[in-house]
Amino acid sequence: MRSLLYIIILFFVTACSYSASYTHTLDEAQQLMAGDPSAALSKLNSVDVSELKDSSTMARWALLYSEAMVANHITAPTDTIVNIAINYYGNHNLIEEYQQALHLKALNQQSNNSDALATALYLQKEKEFFLYKERVKRENAVFIFVIILIIAFSCLIWMRQRLKLQTLQNEALMAEASSFKNEVEASKGNVVRLESKLHGLLENRFTLIDSLCQTYYETQGTKTERKAIIDKVKSEIESVRTGSFPKMERAVNDCKDNLLVIVKEKYPDIKPEDYQLLVYLAGGLSTRTISLLLGETVDVIYKRKSRLKTRLKETMAPEYPDILSIF
Repeated sequence: MRSLLYIIILFFVTACSYSASYTHTLDEAQQLMAGDPSAALSKLNSVDVSELKDSSTMARWALLYSEAMVANHITAPTDTIVNIAINYYGNHNLIEEYQQALHLKALNQQSNNSDALATALYLQKEKEFFLYKERVKRENAVFIFVIILIIAFSCLIWMRQRLKLQTLQNEALMAEASSFKNEVEASKGNVVRLESKLHGLLENRFTLIDSLCQTYYETQGTKTERKAIIDKVKSEIESVRTGSFPKMERAVNDCKDNLLVIVKEKYPDIKPEDYQLLVYLAGGLSTRTISLLLGETVDVIYKRKSRLKTRLKETMAPEYPDILSIF
């Protein structure tokens, strides 16, 4: 890609250098035209027309050559050279040069003074002009080929970059999918743990119901029925108060993303009785149930809940707004 650009730059630099050298020759011929038209014609004959690199230089040479022929009273055998100037200046809307070329063509057609050597040189320049046209066609074809080649390389580079971007996007999607898969697997693990906890809770609930039913069955219809049931309920409440607290704490952490662990880290000064209240609240126990477990009235529990909520709101709510949902 870079080498092609160097070739194109070299091509234009070379063309400019050729044009610059012949521009100097044409300037000299124009200066000689008024004083020594023969020398001007000789200077113009020294130009190798086939080596000219641009159409503007070619048109200027043709105009000066036709002017030199008329100034030397030599009739041109054809209108080929003067037509070069007429076509160029007419197409580029250069009125003054165009009118001059038309005037020289008319003067040439009126003249009958021919010269064998001048005619031969004229025909030689005509051949050089045709060689110039062929060369320009080849150069244009090469230039178009190079442009097509550059466009093709650009398309390839663009497609390659696009492919790289697509690959990076695919890799990012794969990484995201892998992360999502890990999250799903972790969620499955959480679900399994929750199911295990639920099975345990249901099993405990069924055990409690079975125990109460056994007590009721054994004591129904007797005077000790009500007392036995009340004693049994009290016994179960005391069991929850003393032996089931660690299980409830673990269940809350498992089901609520280690909520109690975070509370201890962020609020290490929490009082043990407030922490116990928080565990019961997070476990979803009602205010009446908590009052029985803690041995306090419902009004006291409401007040303690309000104070604990205020402290946690100031301490943890900015980072963990979900903490307030357990209230």
